[in-house]
Formats: sequence, structure tokens, C-alpha cells
Amino acid sequence: MNLPGLASKRNRVVEIATRQGWAERFNDAGEPVARPRAGRGGGFEYHVSLLPTESLAELAKRGLLEGAEAGLKTPSEPTCRADWTWFEVQTAKIKDEAARRLRAIQTIEMHRQSGLGQNAAVALTARDMKVSAATLWAWLKLTQGVAVADRLPALAPRRKGGGVEASIDPRLTQFFNSYFLRPGPQGLEESHRRTVEYAATLGIAASDVPVCKKFTRQMRRDIPADVITLRREGVEALMKKVPPQIRTRSGLRAMQAVNIDGHKWDVFVRIPARNGQPERVGRVMTVMIQDLYSNKIVGWRTGETESAVLTRFAIRHMCETHGIPEEITLDNGRAFASKWISGGAKSRFRFKIREEEPLGILPLLGMKIHWAKPHHGQAKPIERMFGDLEQRVSGDPRCQGAFTGKNPTAKPEDYATRAIDLELLEALIAQAVAEYNARSGRKTENARGRSFDQTFADSLAEGAPVGRATPEHLRMLMLTAENIRTHRDTGAIALHGNSYHAPELTALAGQQVVIRFDPDNLHKEVSVSKITGEFVCVAPIRAAIGFYDQTAAKDRQRLEANFKKSTRAAAKAQNLLSAARLSDLVTEVPLSADTPEPSVIRPVRSRRGGQAAQPMTGHALFRESFSAAMTDLAEPVRPRERFKLLDGGLAPQSEPERPKK
Repeated sequence: MNLPGLASKRNRVVEIATRQGWAERFNDAGEPVARPRAGRGGGFEYHVSLLPTESLAELAKRGLLEGAEAGLKTPSEPTCRADWTWFEVQTAKIKDEAARRLRAIQTIEMHRQSGLGQNAAVALTARDMKVSAATLWAWLKLTQGVAVADRLPALAPRRKGGGVEASIDPRLTQFFNSYFLRPGPQGLEESHRRTVEYAATLGIAASDVPVCKKFTRQMRRDIPADVITLRREGVEALMKKVPPQIRTRSGLRAMQAVNIDGHKWDVFVRIPARNGQPERVGRVMTVMIQDLYSNKIVGWRTGETESAVLTRFAIRHMCETHGIPEEITLDNGRAFASKWISGGAKSRFRFKIREEEPLGILPLLGMKIHWAKPHHGQAKPIERMFGDLEQRVSGDPRCQGAFTGKNPTAKPEDYATRAIDLELLEALIAQAVAEYNARSGRKTENARGRSFDQTFADSLAEGAPVGRATPEHLRMLMLTAENIRTHRDTGAIALHGNSYHAPELTALAGQQVVIRFDPDNLHKEVSVSKITGEFVCVAPIRAAIGFYDQTAAKDRQRLEANFKKSTRAAAKAQNLLSAARLSDLVTEVPLSADTPEPSVIRPVRSRRGGQAAQPMTGHALFRESFSAAMTDLAEPVRPRERFKLLDGGLAPQSEPERPKK
């Protein structure tokens, strides 16, 4: 038929069919596209779809492909889905080689479209790509019957290693894995050396122990990577492999929720003398409160340590400046989980929770407490803020020479050459907070280019409700609550070496009460309430007096006289009956003259014959026993002899003879 793309001689066509494996090809339905010829001479008959593209195009022009359209349809879906799955997990080297082969096939097709024959196109491509023609023919064979979109996985090399994988003694594998998979500095090479030493104890020569890479490959193939991380680095390193939780704050509003935390500054500060301690140099702590909606810092206070007192001052600063939030997030540090701050809150992960404990300032103000996960800084957004503030405060030129470094191994050259005043540090912190809140161009979810101050103000302008702190609230924030048991007799209250008392406390002697006091001024009076919450009184402090202080003694006498007078008046007000009146009202119980007779009589036996036993007094018994003892003695009793009580009476007991000098 003189078709383009085919040789004119039969033997050349047979060579192409053999080289391209026409007899082993199948169509999309899985049916063979070649069959043995039924006529004389034998041979094979091939489906027309196996012919080159030029031949098929010529046959289509001649109208000879109408009956073979079903076999010539190009599949709309790729036929190598499983190959794509295999191809995606292969290495980059295999994928690059597949792409190189695909470029070669595309180059051959380009030469064919320009008018060259198949042999010429293959030869020209082989010369340009510096590969043999036989290799190109083999690649062309791999793409026969494959959709154009699926050629890449079809051309990927599928090399398989030969031989049998060397086996390792299970005991050595167990030892290697156990030695390496534990916390410590041991590496793979050290673990392998130890394994070789262990193999010698089992009678295995060092030459028979596989190399370190063999142990390593087998360990990483058999043991999941997460297990290796857990055994080597611990739970915290394992949890870092879990993607962080994505939380949105778009549904909040200003001063609806805040979070609180403390930060120790990397600056040496000169701490003034107070509370009986001399002036000293050290690092100080600042407790800060951040609004969760806008990220604005709404309260802070600086002190020597992170304590409940410092936390209370920071909360008071926030309430006085911006108001009382509805919810607060804090961790279980002693400064925040203290009963002074969060007493009465459940599940604070610290201290024993009692039903009778007094409420802290947060529950008293109606704040809902959320406890952050311990040792998990991501739970509080305020943790990310301290790094920004630290750079501005510690990097200020006025702190030159006082900067301590981020850690002990990062000390600056001028380490500990000077210390700044505490007042200067507080001023620098105030400036840093103001700049942090006013900085524009913030890219947070709620700021969207605005500053934290503007974001906070816009939310308030939109009508965000905020609880305002009254003077009573502010006074409450300055007091600390604690459970105290009063004196069991007087009702006095002992607190930190001081004593407090009021007449109303006498009725509560020995009971537990709730006192509220100012820890910074223990000489002021304390407010006393019952456990159930009812206010009792305000108890002043009882100051110690001089031993011969006459004025104080007279005051004491006057106090005792007034106390007795008031108590007697209260007793008289009870309208109680006198003893004489009670005796008139008491009814006498009549005596019964009848003596009941026993229903059972117990026999009484005598000691001597038929005589009944006569009761004897103590003196009579002693005289009788003494007379019997004197009668039985053969010689008179010496004065130094003693007597012991026997069953029949008293018998003499001589003292042991003293040794001669």
C-alpha cells in the first residue's frame, strides 16, 4: 500500500514488529492486538492501531479506518494510574531520568513531524543526546500503547537490586537499637562499636558483624521516626512534631478576655533597701497583662520577684486604667495560683483545694479563670510579646554595661560593669509599653494594619461593654484574704506575729474565719468575716506594751471591767430563773418502799467447814496474817527483815548479804 512510515519490504516490517514487540501488546480493554494467522504460511496478524502515526493518517485519508475506530480511540483517562502512584514516591534521581527519556521521545517525534523517517529521527536524536540508537528504540517501546499524559511514569527506570539481603542476628539488632534509642550523647558509630563488643561475648567475630549503615537502615525501616524521637529526645520533642493549634480571636472584643504572665529582665538593677534588707544588685520581674482582642498591654507592675502581691498590683493597675475584664488566662505559677489571687477556682494544678477557702480577688471581681497548659508557652499569646519589649529595654544605651545576656553562655563583653537604678528601668519599661501599643502597621488578625491602641479604641467605640472598677473594688484589690482559726478562749487572731482582737470575736472563739488584710501594712486593722461570708467586724491590732507601763495597765483594767459589765448585762437580759425559783419548780421523785425479790438464788459456800465467810476489814486482815507469820517462825524476826505477802499470809524476806570490804 506504500504507506508512509513503513518499510516497503516484508522482512523489514517483520523486524520492526519484532523489535517493538507487537505480538505482546494489548489494547485498553486488555485484549491482545496480535493473533496467529489462520491461512497458509502462518505468521501473525496485527491490529491497525500498531502502525506508525503517519501510516494511520494516510489510511484515514483513504477512508480505510472506519471499521477500526474502536481500536484507534485515544483513551480519555490515563491508563497508568498505578504507575503514577508508584512514581510519586520515587527519588528525585529516578524522576530526573524519566524526564530525560521523555525529552528524547519528544525530540524524535519533533524530527518525524519535520519530515524525517523513524530511523533518521532516532539516529539524529541519539547523536544529539549522546545515547545509542538501541537505547532510544527501547525507550520508544516503553511508550507504545501508552497515553501521552502517562509517558513519564512509563519511562521511569525500574532497576531492582540483585542478590539476597544480608541478615543480622536478632540479638545484635536488639542490642544496637536499645543502646542507641535512649536519652544520651551516644551516636550511631558508638552504638555500632558497642554492638561489636557485645557480639564478641556471643562468639560472633567482628568481621561477621554488619557495618553501621546496615544497622541504621534496618532500624529506620523497622522503627517509626516518631518512636525514635520519643526514645531519644522525650515527650516534649515528640509534641513539637504536632502542628500547633490555630485559634482565632476575631470573635472577641476589647477587654473581654486578657492573659497575664511575668518576665524577668536581662538587666542588672540596683534594688533599694527596704523591709530590713540592704541595697543590692539583681534582676527584677515585671507582671504584665495583655488584651487578647487587640494585643494591647493594659496593665503592668515591676518588683523584685513574681509574687501574689505584685500580681495584685498589676491587676489593680488594669482595673483602675481600663476596667474589669470578663475572662482571664493564666498559668499555674505560684504568683497566679495563689489563694490570694485565684482562691476558690477549680483545677488550678497547684495547692490543695478546700471548699472553705476564701475567694481570691479574681473570683471576687467575677472574672472567669482559664488555666493554661503547664510548660506550654503557646497557650498564652503574651509570651511572644516579651522578646520585642526586651530588645527595646535592654538595648537602650542607658542600659549599656548592665545587660546580662540572654543566657549564661551569651554574656556581653562589658558584662556586669554597671547597674541601673530601679526608677530608670521602670521608666524604660513604660516607654517601651507605650511604643509597643502605638506602633502602626500591625498584621494581626484584628489589627489589619492599625496599631494595638487604635484597634483597642475602635472596639470600644463599637460598643464593647467593659466593667468599671468602683473605689470599693480598688480597695478590695489592695487586701488579701486568708483563713485563720481564732484563739479557742479569747477569739483573738494571730497573723505573722501580730495579734488582732475585737469584742465581736469572742463569740467566734476556736472557729475558722476569713480575714482580709493589707500585706504591705500589717499594723492596720483587719476585716473579719465568717466562713459563710457574713461580715463580723474590723479587728484592730493589739500592740505589745512595756512590762511596767501603768497607763496601759489601767487601760487593760478598764477594758476588763467594761467586758464584765457588758457580759453581765447581756446575761441579765436573758431573763433566766434563779436557783431558788428552780428548786420550787423541780418535782421530787417519790421513793419506792417495795424491794424486788430475785428470781434466781446463788449459793454462797463457806471457807472453813460450815461457817460462812465473814467479811474482814483491811486492818483485821493484816493483824491475822501477821500473827500467823509470827507463830510459824522458829526464831524471832530481826528488825532488818522484810515481809512479802504469800497465799497463807506474810513471810519474812531477808535482805541479801552485803559483800565484805
